[in-house]
Amino acid sequence: MTILNALKNGFVASCQPVTGGPMDHTDIIVAMARAAVDGGASGLRIEGADNLRAVRAAVSVPIIGIVKRDLADTPVRITPSVADAVALVQAGADIVAYDGTTRPMIDPHADVLRAISKGGALAMADCSTVQDAKIAVDAGAAIIGTTLSGYTDETQTDSTDPDFALVAEFAKLAAFVMAEGRYNAPDLARRAIEAGADCVTVGSAITRVEHIAQWFADAVRSATA
Repeated sequence: MTILNALKNGFVASCQPVTGGPMDHTDIIVAMARAAVDGGASGLRIEGADNLRAVRAAVSVPIIGIVKRDLADTPVRITPSVADAVALVQAGADIVAYDGTTRPMIDPHADVLRAISKGGALAMADCSTVQDAKIAVDAGAAIIGTTLSGYTDETQTDSTDPDFALVAEFAKLAAFVMAEGRYNAPDLARRAIEAGADCVTVGSAITRVEHIAQWFADAVRSATA
């Protein structure tokens, strides 16, 4: 079974705890990953080469690797350099996700994508618009994700809903479509597949306890406000 076939019509659990929070430890991330797979996750999205290496030793499902960096000279955070891409491939990533927008990165997008492919992994472009996705497909990305819709200056929104319309537009392109971004309930994940996604990534609703607790706390407090 190919990597994309393994992910098709399934969901990816993004096991990324709140940075610096009480769950932000490699052993806990490994436990999250194993629990997500036991619950039916078809794949995992893991941040950081060290975390990915540890998770790779514990599971057999496909892993999407990323590195997140907060840099002074670029708004790009996701796998912004060739060195980051190489480190993830060497740690065992089957897929490496990189920023697929037109914003400048440390290294050119083409160089990052080339490093991913040279290492034997698939490239996933985290996009914000249809134009981003078209450029990524033409460049050779195997997967296009709606990950950054709502998180760039061009697409910024106050909506808490996923971008189903963008999923439908991506589905018209010749690539594997990953719905990602604000899929925090099972019904939303189902609707993503109905809109044309091949797979859905779910993060906070599964692995960020602080966010889940706040959802419930806000809801309960609103009842007596």
